[in-house]
Amino acid sequence: MRFVHAADLHLDSPLRGLSRLGDSGLATTLRAATRRACENLVDAVVDSRAEALVLPGDVYDGDWKDYATGAFFVRQLSRLHDEGIPVFLISGNHDAESEITRSLRLPPNTHRLSVDAPETVVDDDLGLAVHGQGFARRAVLENLVPAYPDRIPGLVNVGMLHTSVQGDDRHDTYAPCRPEDLSGCGYEYFALGHVHEQRAVCDGPHPAWFSGNLQGRHPQERGAKGALLVDAAPERWATVTPLVLDVARWELVEVDIAGLGGADEVYEAVESALRERCAAAAPRTVVAQVTLHGAGPAAADLTSAEGVRTELELLAERCGAVLEKVRNRTRPPAGALAVDPELTAAVSAAAAGLAADPDRIRELAAPLEREVGRRLREAGLLDLRDDERLAALARQAEQQLLARMAGS
Repeated sequence: MRFVHAADLHLDSPLRGLSRLGDSGLATTLRAATRRACENLVDAVVDSRAEALVLPGDVYDGDWKDYATGAFFVRQLSRLHDEGIPVFLISGNHDAESEITRSLRLPPNTHRLSVDAPETVVDDDLGLAVHGQGFARRAVLENLVPAYPDRIPGLVNVGMLHTSVQGDDRHDTYAPCRPEDLSGCGYEYFALGHVHEQRAVCDGPHPAWFSGNLQGRHPQERGAKGALLVDAAPERWATVTPLVLDVARWELVEVDIAGLGGADEVYEAVESALRERCAAAAPRTVVAQVTLHGAGPAAADLTSAEGVRTELELLAERCGAVLEKVRNRTRPPAGALAVDPELTAAVSAAAAGLAADPDRIRELAAPLEREVGRRLREAGLLDLRDDERLAALARQAEQQLLARMAGS
């Protein structure tokens, strides 16, 4: 049989870092990206002739602001109901039973598994047994897998779990388990949620996969996003095929200015890289972060933060991309400074001292925090309470000042 595994839809979760787009048509499109990706998912389930959809948690990003979020999801489930395709889902940490205060009736094709103990739902027509347990509360800290039922012979057995598998310290620890716990169940497939990267935890005859999320929501969720198409049969190795379903794609473009003669060559290098990313992502919109780094004579031409950003915004627009952020970490080549070496040494010492003194740097940032701190955080631009980020800004200011001195 064939089914689709998708997780972490995070419906109506905002894409961070889009405040500069204002109320433009593109901003409206990007802010609806999680819904459009969900529609792409339903289209893919139907078009691939899948016989079921499994959703192991975090359909929602938390409690709904209003019923529109739930109504949208119910409409998508109803599309699958009209096609005769069942849906099996569990709750995760973001949409745990304790987190969602509103509710709407789900279509008859949808099976929400228990949050009290592992439950099994059998579809005899499909020859499918789905085992799983959702989250009753946001922080489920115990390993749920040992209580999962034995596989049912003669059926395709699919487990569902929202989990941070032990050994992965990049994600919050919820329902932790070991890969051998998952494979030990003997299921034909284990559908996992919570980790937003598409990857296998177990391979071989009892595979367990994270499908990743449908849509990247911020710059750390880069690259293609989507779901997994799974072909399985009782006691046979499953075949797993990625489905690309995202609407917008975050990309990081890094350009080393070493060997580039001036700003024009730097901009040409950025444009070339951006065009490659846009071509690979088409027809999706690319939301790009650009990092300029390295030592070279062009650093002296890149000292105006506003000028560099404006040039790159226009360049990105020509490529069909959106510029989300620019990081300028360039510096003049060694020995290029025509100013007093004692002065340059003093600048570097002052920057190093500031970066190493969190109390002093917080004191300097305090007026900005009072005036615009909350707005900067809500826009996903900068957290003025983050000591590491403030220290990085001090080091960045050093490099930009030295580059400006070299240019003068």
